Amino acid sequence: MSFLTSLANRRSIYALGKAVDLEKATATIKEAVRQSPSAFNSQTSRVLILTGEAHDNLWHNIVAKDLKAEMDRQGVPESVWSGTQEKLDGFAAAGLTALFFEDTAVVKNLQEQFPLYADNFPVWSEQSTGIASVNAWTALSELGLGANLQHYNPVINDTVAKTYDIPESWDLRGQLVVGSPEADVSAKAFMADEDRFKVFGL
Repeated sequence: MSFLTSLANRRSIYALGKAVDLEKATATIKEAVRQSPSAFNSQTSRVLILTGEAHDNLWHNIVAKDLKAEMDRQGVPESVWSGTQEKLDGFAAAGLTALFFEDTAVVKNLQEQFPLYADNFPVWSEQSTGIASVNAWTALSELGLGANLQHYNPVINDTVAKTYDIPESWDLRGQLVVGSPEADVSAKAFMADEDRFKVFGL
């Protein structure tokens, strides 16, 4: 399978099941993150992998409770919650969740070491977490698994940190929900090349 084929197969899939080889999927996530590039080889990405009851607890309790409280605080109508709850139940139906963090202590240390680039390190950190999460997502798709990337941070940050003893310097950036694909996905639409690319010299 070529790399471009692997990229094309990586899609946002929401109908997911629990038919996942958890050990293989976990090893794949670790290796994909390990091999992902980062500015100055800073290796700022950190990952919390939840399976089994821990995965279910994330969506049924942590996200559900924290999100409902935040929606209530903002005055969101109660009628909206049923659709949100259904979405969270769908994430819980998957096999695992990989929560991606960036270690801000490393970023701050680099800012102090290289003041000329201080403003860039937070940007490069964001790029690192994007690269790491998509590399893991693509590698998982090669195993025949589906996934979708969620962003319930910062609503769930404090509860996740307390529940899983996360270091204070780890900043939650995204949640990759992984499972066995349970439905076909539609063809992906792309914008016109002339609106997206400029090529000179050919």
